[in-house]
Amino acid sequence: MVFSTLVFLFLYLPIVLLLYYLLPFRYRNLFLFLASLFFYGWGEPVYILLMLLTITVNYASGLLVDKYRDNDRLARCIVAASTVVSLGFLLYFKYADLLIGSCNSILGTSFPLLRLALPVGISFYTFQTMTYPIDIYRGDATVQRSYVSFGAYVALFPQLIAGPIVCYKDIDAQLNVREHSVGKFSAGAERFVTGLAKKVLLANGIGSLWDSYAAMSPSSLSAGGAWLGAVAFSLQIYFDFSGYSDMAIGMGKMLGFEFLENFNYPYISASVTEFWRRWHISLGSWFRDYVYIPLGGNRRGLPRQLLNLLIVWSLTGLWHGANWTFLLWGLYFAAFLIMEKLFLLQWLEKHRGIGHIYALLVAVCGWVIFQLDSVGEAVGYYRAMFGLGSARWGAGDLFLLRSYLPILLVALLGATPLPKKLWQRLPERLRGVLTPLLILLGLTVCTAKLTNDTYNPFLYFRF
Repeated sequence: MVFSTLVFLFLYLPIVLLLYYLLPFRYRNLFLFLASLFFYGWGEPVYILLMLLTITVNYASGLLVDKYRDNDRLARCIVAASTVVSLGFLLYFKYADLLIGSCNSILGTSFPLLRLALPVGISFYTFQTMTYPIDIYRGDATVQRSYVSFGAYVALFPQLIAGPIVCYKDIDAQLNVREHSVGKFSAGAERFVTGLAKKVLLANGIGSLWDSYAAMSPSSLSAGGAWLGAVAFSLQIYFDFSGYSDMAIGMGKMLGFEFLENFNYPYISASVTEFWRRWHISLGSWFRDYVYIPLGGNRRGLPRQLLNLLIVWSLTGLWHGANWTFLLWGLYFAAFLIMEKLFLLQWLEKHRGIGHIYALLVAVCGWVIFQLDSVGEAVGYYRAMFGLGSARWGAGDLFLLRSYLPILLVALLGATPLPKKLWQRLPERLRGVLTPLLILLGLTVCTAKLTNDTYNPFLYFRF
């Protein structure tokens, strides 16, 4: 089940919200835990057992770490063991076939692939559960005695299948005490509908343009068409994922939780370093706090810092998918980040106009290898983008450009802070009148779109 479906919008979510507010507070975590397990098991009930096992292992690890915190060696061993178990589940279900296939290719063996269905959201909830015993060990959070409350944190349906990644230390206190008010609920509903509109009206609308070019063979692509397709996907993935994050944050507010922001207009960045401070903020923060800094960060000299960046971005790439193209995508961005660290960043900060063009080009080109299934496909697409053996424009490209130009312009504008700034300049009383009307209008238009269209992919669902 995903948020941008009629079943979720008009059946699951209203029922959950109604029952949640009818229950006394002491029963709400239990209800959220059960309702979230139902949400998770909607399509794959068998993987509820995997989630419960992951919850149990890390819950018990947190208790043991707290019990033996005076014995540092034993506490560290417990943290290490729980981390190995959590990562073991992730490696088995997500990367086993990649490793087996690579082994067969290199050694000439013929080991059969496991062909396991990927548990939805396993990359996200694995990282979340791993943070709990680590945070307890570091003293960044208090131990959670209630299995139900810890289970509700892990399984919480707003952020379960695609983030934002919510670390235990950031939500610890909210599991026991959180604010519920009409104002907070209204703000959550506004944020949810904004995200829904991003996903349904913009991401889906632009996504069909990218699909038109992704379906073409590289030899049939023109340079202009290849760039048009790459820009379309860059906008699609932004509105798809940031829209989902908005919906998650909005539903969190409706349930009394405060989740951290996950996007901050990344396409206005003037460097790749800035881009990754604005894109998928929760993932970047997770790798910084739980990988980069423990490896030494920037405290052990420049060579070690660059190595740490390379390690982090190799892992970031592989986290996104079980394909070597994702590793190359991570290394691609690592190369630019290292160049900026060595010499480029200071110059870019002095020439933000050029830096903005540079960051956009790097990001758009990077999304090509991210989305295509093989290195060969990506190389063919890059050849077309840079005019190596392809025409500048094709007649079909001009037709698609004219057809999609309105939504492209709206999306380009929507990827900047300008609409928000213009909205905030309106008188507060006028905004108060317009907000409920726009929420109702947005929900109505999105519902009509979902009723009539069958095209409704969710890109990060596979991670």
